[in-house]
Amino acid sequence: MGTVSIRRFGGMHRSLLLGLAFFIALLSFPPGVLASDFDDALAGIGSKNRKQIKASVQALAELGDPRALPVLTALLGKRLRIDDAGQFYETVEGGDELRRLPGGEGVDPAPSSLRKPRINNAVRRVLGPAIAQLQLSSDDPGLRRAAAESLPDRLGERELLAVRRAAAREASPEIREILALALARADIHSDDPERQIAAVDLLGRSGGRVAASNLRDLLASGEGEGAPLNPVLRKAAESALGRIEMRNDLVDMAGHLIYGLSLASVLLLVALGLGITFGLMKVINMAHGEMLMLGAYATYSVQVLFLEYLPGWIEAYMLVAIPAAFVVCGLVGMALERGIIRHLYGRPLETLLATWGISLILIQTVRLLFGAQNVEVANPDWLSGGVAIFEGVVLPWSRMAIVAFAGATLAAVWLLLQRTPLGLQVRAVTQNREMAACMGIATGRVDMWTFGLGSAIAGLGGVALSQIGNVGPEMGQAYIVDSFLVVVLGGVGKLAGTVSAALGIGVINKLLEPATGAVFGKILVLVFIVLFIQRRPQGIFALKGRAAEA
Repeated sequence: MGTVSIRRFGGMHRSLLLGLAFFIALLSFPPGVLASDFDDALAGIGSKNRKQIKASVQALAELGDPRALPVLTALLGKRLRIDDAGQFYETVEGGDELRRLPGGEGVDPAPSSLRKPRINNAVRRVLGPAIAQLQLSSDDPGLRRAAAESLPDRLGERELLAVRRAAAREASPEIREILALALARADIHSDDPERQIAAVDLLGRSGGRVAASNLRDLLASGEGEGAPLNPVLRKAAESALGRIEMRNDLVDMAGHLIYGLSLASVLLLVALGLGITFGLMKVINMAHGEMLMLGAYATYSVQVLFLEYLPGWIEAYMLVAIPAAFVVCGLVGMALERGIIRHLYGRPLETLLATWGISLILIQTVRLLFGAQNVEVANPDWLSGGVAIFEGVVLPWSRMAIVAFAGATLAAVWLLLQRTPLGLQVRAVTQNREMAACMGIATGRVDMWTFGLGSAIAGLGGVALSQIGNVGPEMGQAYIVDSFLVVVLGGVGKLAGTVSAALGIGVINKLLEPATGAVFGKILVLVFIVLFIQRRPQGIFALKGRAAEA
């Protein structure tokens, strides 16, 4: 009897040990995940039945095993291939190389027979959220942030549960805030009033344009034949929507201000040379916009030469394009002054007609050389991208560089006019041409160099404009009128006036465009300038002394 009891106890002890070992084996997998479950769900991706593929994608998302991520990503990107045995592969480097999935090992030689799984929109609709759910469990913070930002506006029950789990274990405050906003967008449709109000308050404090759209939908759902909203919830939603819209208006204004500064910088570069030549020679140069165009095409030509002969140095092409545009436009300007314009001094109407004809000749010449279509001038990598200063407002490096470039050009022109013999002669001829000639200054040579300098500065404006706008034969026509407005408004021959007028016209144009449209905004600016000139004919900064009497 004692021997039987001992044996029975020993059998029970072994059963307990086996049960404990099985329990530990279960714990070695993620919650609710068994190896067979993962393998079965992964195998379903290779099915020829789209419904089965969709069900397998959803199952893999629920299992949360990160091994499924490369397979689903390759499936969504149309890079997934399957052999006859059901093994998955991913095409890389244009399809010339294969990588085994989910491990990522290289394959050599490639299987002889591979097929591409065919999916439809129904599968794609579940692939995106499934990939996002798996990315939320990644060890890479950047990947988790990208997944959190790509979450849809409306989360299903499965996605909602996954996001709540991810938010609970997220260590990064920034990513946790993004997840909290995603949950808040879902919680405003909850049946719990307290949860709704808390979600609305969070969206009002931290939400952006998507949150504003969700709040508008919530307010609209309580109108018409729908069930009315709780008055407390409605008031909270209206208050939150008002805060978001006010913040969005300020963000939009900041964005328009940034773009206005870059437009003002281009106008400054164009009007700077025009103001110098107009103040010195009283020549209405309608071909000045074409110097802008020549500078942009010089930049394009340098880019083409680098691509052809120095492809390894393509990132430095802009450093060569700047002096190239300066020299090309300066030489063209001096040639025009010596060949045509110097014979027309003192006859403003004839100079206007002559320079207008020159502009047409330059436009047609560029069409013959480069074609009538716009050409592409690519930003170097160090001018690509930007920095996000607000939600929805990105400050591009190219526009920041244009503002800095315009400032540097302005400083160089000021130094040239104030600290060099040429600048002294230019100022002397501008103030009193006859007296300067009596003092021994070769006014004709000063005219030539000054006209070349003004054209060269306009060419630098073309370099800047090529980085943010289209480069075409008629691009200069869009800026010549605004440039004359800058010169007239600022005061002829005054650098401070040119800067002030360029900043004013550029920024005000961009601030008016969203409310009035581009055309009507320009009309309003023109009306203001006309009224201003009626009151102050010599512009913001008027010349003094004999120059004002001339």
